[in-house]
Amino acid sequence: MEQRKMGRSALVVIALMVGLSWTPVQLFAQSGAKAKPLPQLQQDFIDLAFGMFIHYNIPTYMEDDWADPDASPAIFNPKHLDTDQWADAAVSAHMSYGCLTTKHHSGFAIWDTKTTDYSVMHSPLKRDVVREYVNSFRKKGLKVMLYFSILDTHHKIRPGMITPEKIQMIKDQLTELLSNYGEIYALIIDGWDAPWSRISYDDVPFEELYRLIKSIQPNCLVMDLNAAKYPSEALFYTDIKSYEQGAGQHISKERNKLPALSCLPIQQNWFWKPSFPATPVKDPEQLVKENLVPFNSAYCNFILNVAPNRDGRIDDNAIAALKKIGGLYKRPASLPKLPKFEAPIISSNLAKNKPADASWSNDMWIMDFGTDDDFGTNWLSHPGVKNPWYAVDLQREKGFNMIVITESRPNVTDYTIEYFQNNAWHKLLDGHETGRIKIHRFDRVHAQKVRLKFNKFKQAPELRELGVYNERR
Repeated sequence: MEQRKMGRSALVVIALMVGLSWTPVQLFAQSGAKAKPLPQLQQDFIDLAFGMFIHYNIPTYMEDDWADPDASPAIFNPKHLDTDQWADAAVSAHMSYGCLTTKHHSGFAIWDTKTTDYSVMHSPLKRDVVREYVNSFRKKGLKVMLYFSILDTHHKIRPGMITPEKIQMIKDQLTELLSNYGEIYALIIDGWDAPWSRISYDDVPFEELYRLIKSIQPNCLVMDLNAAKYPSEALFYTDIKSYEQGAGQHISKERNKLPALSCLPIQQNWFWKPSFPATPVKDPEQLVKENLVPFNSAYCNFILNVAPNRDGRIDDNAIAALKKIGGLYKRPASLPKLPKFEAPIISSNLAKNKPADASWSNDMWIMDFGTDDDFGTNWLSHPGVKNPWYAVDLQREKGFNMIVITESRPNVTDYTIEYFQNNAWHKLLDGHETGRIKIHRFDRVHAQKVRLKFNKFKQAPELRELGVYNERR
């Protein structure tokens, strides 16, 4: 690590001498970081098995988990901040990593950022909490992950107010976090495409940020905490499928075949509340038996949230519970190997909310439901139609190289995909995928329309969503 730092410093000196301008991205690229295959990174994450979520930010000093976006930095004033204690507690529970809330929904940054004055450096503490956290956890041999919220109510990064300047601020903040704190194993991103945030993957472009993250740290996993909206059989907008139990998101321990993460707080809330020291935490034995052990057997990593108090320390009752977990659980020497699955879908859906047409629909389930970006609705073919079809109009000719067909259940086993170009329909491919989600990647074509012909099926075709993507490769 010291040699790497010296190398990067030397590059900066040379750049200054010859009048060049080096960005953090360029500097990291020069450090020699080599990208590992994504399936290997996903397996490595599953093998980590168990970690500590640390919700510690300005909401710690308020009654609500969603803090007042105008709360003064003056309230962020721990008297005994002790990130070493956090790391020791994680080790006692046989955890293998930590993940800290660098910025929550109200936009307060707890690192030394140059992007805003709304940060810990303008609080009474005036210390880089992210720096202290990564140092403490690495010192104990623990991996380091970071949480970051796209939704930012202080800086008005919210629906209807997204501007290029605000997107650039997000990019700059992520660049700081990924350039200045050594290896970041994963980023857990929140506030994207959730019903309560309403910031879509188009408003703040997912693929741009995903590529930025990978360009700085190619081995950093990108985990969108809200990706559970999408079907559990494919990775939409995330490297790891995430399930927040408190939001009603529960993994199928029997059917899951994807790398997954399930999260739960050990206390009643994510951020510390004055009642916590006198309120029993969740039962350690139950956490091990009902979460850790079965999840580890289902390709799922379990992250347990522990909220430091206003002094910057974890309460005694949580410390005792973590130690008890460590007495009941030890990370298995080997965990199940992930089966093969398709690479994540990270590009914008060109078919989203575009006009659709189809053969006769059954009752109210008309063609509009097949491109509404809602996986709870569907187009349903009328049972009387012998040769059903479904088409979407992209409204102008566009390039695309991936199509995703999502059914309500596995049903269609033979189908044809066509594209409309130069006033004629052309066959793109014949498909025979039998799963509920059928992902097809191919060489880029340009067309205004895409059509599915359903050739063989058990029951009338039922299409949840048709996705058309122009994936960067």
